[in-house]
Amino acid sequence: MAGAGGFLFSLLNFKTEKLVIAENKKIGILFRLYQVAVLAYLIGWVFVVKKGYQEKEEAIQSSVITKLKGIALTNGSGTGLHLWGAEEYVIPPNGEQVFFVVTNFIETPNQRLGLCAESFKVPDGRCLSDDDCIEGEAVIAGNGIKTGVCVNSTGTCEIQAWCPVAHSHRPPEPLLSRAENFTVYIKNFIRFPKFEFSKSNVLDTTNNSYLTSCSYDKVDDLYCPIFRLGDLVSWTGNDFQEMAVKGGSVGILIEWNCDLDKDYSLCNPEYSFTRLDMNTNNSISSGYNFRYARYYKDPTGVDFRTLYKVYGIRFDIMINGQAGKFNIIPTVIAIGSGFALLGAGAFACDMILLYMMNTSSFYRERKFEIINFKKDRTKHKDGKAGHRDRKPRKQADTSGENKVEETENNKVMEENHSSTEKQGPTIPRNTGQRYAAVLPPGEPRRITFAPRY
Repeated sequence: MAGAGGFLFSLLNFKTEKLVIAENKKIGILFRLYQVAVLAYLIGWVFVVKKGYQEKEEAIQSSVITKLKGIALTNGSGTGLHLWGAEEYVIPPNGEQVFFVVTNFIETPNQRLGLCAESFKVPDGRCLSDDDCIEGEAVIAGNGIKTGVCVNSTGTCEIQAWCPVAHSHRPPEPLLSRAENFTVYIKNFIRFPKFEFSKSNVLDTTNNSYLTSCSYDKVDDLYCPIFRLGDLVSWTGNDFQEMAVKGGSVGILIEWNCDLDKDYSLCNPEYSFTRLDMNTNNSISSGYNFRYARYYKDPTGVDFRTLYKVYGIRFDIMINGQAGKFNIIPTVIAIGSGFALLGAGAFACDMILLYMMNTSSFYRERKFEIINFKKDRTKHKDGKAGHRDRKPRKQADTSGENKVEETENNKVMEENHSSTEKQGPTIPRNTGQRYAAVLPPGEPRRITFAPRY
């Protein structure tokens, strides 16, 4: 119980810092190196690189509008010559943030609803007898519904579908190879609502012919939003003609990193380009394709269609960015964190001195001191009282000693005086003369002169 009580009372004690200068060069060098490292981190990384004195906003608001231009002429085996415009090879044609450009295709013309054999490429459509073709069952990953009949000549089930089914192979060369020279107009508007800041990637000019004659250049014409498709693919490190055969996916990243403490003109878009699908054309997962059809009616009103399996390049436009502006709150927080790191260095050096060195006990004795105000004050008063008592005693002892010395001196003087009276006075000598001794009273005084030799 006593130990628990002492612990509880110790919680009420206040601990304050005591400044102790430890003359230890190793610890001193370690502490200074740590301080230099913290200051370099605070100034170089936090303030210069990361701009820790700024208030940040990453909630960028953006809008993207795209428009493609270009014309290509193809000569298909079933349909002959065909002129492709932007309204046909761009999907969707209304200009969104994601768009697809057709570069190659497989055409199956004049399909009509009827009965025909399933393609042998479809595993679920193969059969050996009618029992393998269950009537009314859809062919998995196939083209129609089974009729219950096995077509022996093809070894596949008869299906009700758009006939004939597609049997053609993908062309080894892109049919729309000229798409490399198509151009895309990418207009991007951004806004940082916290700072009420807005900007566009299009040059602010009144010249109507600017967009018809300019082409994007990172150095010479940063604010021209006209890009050539072949350049977009080449900037990813790929060849357009190779990608056009099986298709692919290209990412266009527009970054807006704006320092609003600087001039408005210094907030510029930064473009980067990358291939998003597997960039190995031999991989089964690389490429991009899908199917669509164009529908027609014959003179009798019967529907028929042309089926296209198209290969092409999908472009994904991604917008990212942040804005920063000076604010006192993040500045104070950054400085405070720097001082906290400096304090951590002092704490670490204290731990080394107090617990990890041979002289740790010596440092602990000098570092920690317990002060009890009441006890120390009582001792101080007692010490002053004893000092006052001792002072008169010393004076008394000194006066007694002086009296003893005076008594002894008087005795010595009396003895000398008595001896002088018994012996008589001492007669001084002068050059060439002698004086007679002093005679007792009543006797005549005689003076004799001694001869000078």
